[in-house]
Amino acid sequence: MLRLWCCVLFCLSLLAPACRAAPPLEVVTTLAQIAEPLGWIAGPRARVSSLLGAGVDPHLYRPTRSDVARLATADLVFYNGLHLEAQMEGMLQALAARKPVVALADGVEASRLRGAGASPSAAARDPHLWMDPALWRSALEHAVAALIAADPAGAEGYRSRARAYFLRLQRLQAYVTRVMATVPAQSRVLVTAHDAFGYFGRAFDLEVLAIQGLSTESEAGLRRIEELVEVLVSRRIAAVFVESSVSPRSVQALIDGAAARGHRVRIGGELYSDAMGPPGDYTGSYLGMLDHNASTIARALGGRVPAGGLRGELAEMAGAAPPAAAR
Repeated sequence: MLRLWCCVLFCLSLLAPACRAAPPLEVVTTLAQIAEPLGWIAGPRARVSSLLGAGVDPHLYRPTRSDVARLATADLVFYNGLHLEAQMEGMLQALAARKPVVALADGVEASRLRGAGASPSAAARDPHLWMDPALWRSALEHAVAALIAADPAGAEGYRSRARAYFLRLQRLQAYVTRVMATVPAQSRVLVTAHDAFGYFGRAFDLEVLAIQGLSTESEAGLRRIEELVEVLVSRRIAAVFVESSVSPRSVQALIDGAAARGHRVRIGGELYSDAMGPPGDYTGSYLGMLDHNASTIARALGGRVPAGGLRGELAEMAGAAPPAAAR
């Protein structure tokens, strides 16, 4: 398979000089979580686009022919790494022999990764780095360095816009810390469909329980659902959360299982885990995604959240009634 990708990409790369326009750089990323902030930082020096859009699961995504063509003609390619884009690894490996292909995870020290002590394998480490804004800043700084290496003439602009972006990210991190601190101690449990929120929990002092593991490739087992139902009932946990890129069936099974034992659990909201919101929406930006997640989680777990989140742009939060108490 790797040899096949090499042949396909080589043939397409022969066409690249004829197809590619003059600068700005053509930059292609796998995730929108990478493309959106890099587009802001790159400014007029690069055209940045992502392969995966809203609601798309990167664990399961397989590249299309048009994806392969876009990657082959790009000047620079960014991906997350740590086995997140599992179905694209062979293609990215082949592509790296012909052009800069950068894994953002390489910008994060191994000691800061969840699962780092358990196994040296990338597949055993948590790839959801964007859930901790401090980790994601390190990852983005690695990407900015790659942009500068590819376009040294634009270095000062890249650095200036990166400083401005990271200042906004710092303000958001302070907001998330503040609202999460208002969640009562007994309610600081986040139950989700798959284990995408571990870094968020570690950064903001939440216990995170998930039905599936780090990848959605694994099936939700009946035994795991039964274990979590027991946790919900015994600890009187009132809310669980669905994810925009994962089927809600397993979460509904938790709710039904708890109800069968006389404990009412509600859906606290839909979170953005592996994919952001729709393009053009505030939640279609990385900052908006994190604002939405933190505000939704804090509010559902009994915390105090400003109407509309950090910047008042979360329309679904404004004017909403407080969550009902668990029975």
